[in-house]
Amino acid sequence: QVQLVESGGGSVQPGGSLNLSCVASGFTFSSSAMNWYRQAPGKPRELVAAITSVGDNAIYADSVKGRFTISRDNAKNTLYLEMNSLKPKGTAVYFCGAPHISRGQGIQVTVSS
Repeated sequence: QVQLVESGGGSVQPGGSLNLSCVASGFTFSSSAMNWYRQAPGKPRELVAAITSVGDNAIYADSVKGRFTISRDNAKNTLYLEMNSLKPKGTAVYFCGAPHISRGQGIQVTVSS
């Protein structure tokens, strides 16, 4: 059974930081590229960042470039998203996903003063 479980969300003030984690099971994590998405209320889902299976290359949405860092630890079947200098428009449900395999249930991130 494929599972992707996010953790690390919560509330933070503008300019703050949060670190998200996603633990994967039920598939060969080390063979899969991985993505972080987010969806704000009333808006379409947005690809935030993506990383190759071995972690040697990553891409970012323009809106988060320079502030967010995606990484992975294949020995721990875990995907990470380090989020710095958070802005109120970063408020959304964040999902991790393995393309064409599955995605997690999502975790709320709220950026507000």
